[in-house]
Amino acid sequence: MVELCIKENEAGQRLDKYLQKYMKEAEKNFLYKMLRKKNIVLNGKKAEGNEKLCTGDAVKLFLSDETIEKFGGRLPGKQCAGRQEQGKTEEYGRAYKRLGELKVIFENRHVLIVHKPAGILAQKAEPGDLSLNEWLVGYLLEKGEVTAEELHTFRPSVCNRLDRNTSGMVICGKTLPGSQCMGRLLKDRSLHKYYRLYVKGRVEKASFSEGYLVKDGRTNKARLVRQGEEGAYIRTDYRPLKHFRDMTLVEAELVTGKPHQLRLQFSGLGHPLLGDYKYGEKDFNDKYRKRYGVRNQLLHAYRLEFPVMEGDFRDLSGLTLVDREPEMFRRIEEGESEGWQHGIPEG
Repeated sequence: MVELCIKENEAGQRLDKYLQKYMKEAEKNFLYKMLRKKNIVLNGKKAEGNEKLCTGDAVKLFLSDETIEKFGGRLPGKQCAGRQEQGKTEEYGRAYKRLGELKVIFENRHVLIVHKPAGILAQKAEPGDLSLNEWLVGYLLEKGEVTAEELHTFRPSVCNRLDRNTSGMVICGKTLPGSQCMGRLLKDRSLHKYYRLYVKGRVEKASFSEGYLVKDGRTNKARLVRQGEEGAYIRTDYRPLKHFRDMTLVEAELVTGKPHQLRLQFSGLGHPLLGDYKYGEKDFNDKYRKRYGVRNQLLHAYRLEFPVMEGDFRDLSGLTLVDREPEMFRRIEEGESEGWQHGIPEG
């Protein structure tokens, strides 16, 4: 018999979901059969599997050690991890070392908000990738805030995604309550996310863009349609901040959050992003690539505004966080302001 004590990062989820994480190789039918036969009990009583777990709950498994290990479970107090599990832990360490000391914008017990430089994935695209997700776990392992044992049933992760070549703030859940809370804020749109970007042409006034985004998995591109018969509804509010010769610095609020949303919508408005070769204009991009070395879209997750919050998240209540634009933004602003004033030719 093995007894598992539910910790904070395991509480708040259904018993069957917890068991599926603990014994990853076991089929659902097997787990439900063990629940029916009382080979798995919760707090000494028969359970259905849909019970919400609380901190301190006791889950007893009247199963052999061999059966538990066969299905990927880890026996309490047993130091040796499986080869696959040990490999994952080493991967987190590699990600932390390779990506380095990323700038932390905010951190408390439950949440970490970190600056993601352009060129780093928020989540894996291929099995061999090292992304911000792996960096996060490596960071917490290095600080001693999570153990390899705890990763067996809960894994900290990013809560919002940015494209590889988009820079700025990424919200990470360090604990299960943190992940759940940030997930709710993102879903109900009470957390406001603002981006800064350079776009082609002159954006004259504040406005918004809405429509429906349809993703083509074969090309990894999206298209914008005006009717809701297909695709996901998207909306972006925006305002111009500064005009230059042939482009505008814009601030955009991502009301909804879908992959490629800002790039697609501004392209549809006739104001493609500077440096965006997927949805943008090649000649426009090439000019600034030659002039300043712009190699990817200049899109930066600049500001987060949190709603009123209580309890463990009081320190985020009404908080505004800012992550200043990368150096390339400032280089272009200084160079183009000077060029405008002195009439540098376009060529």
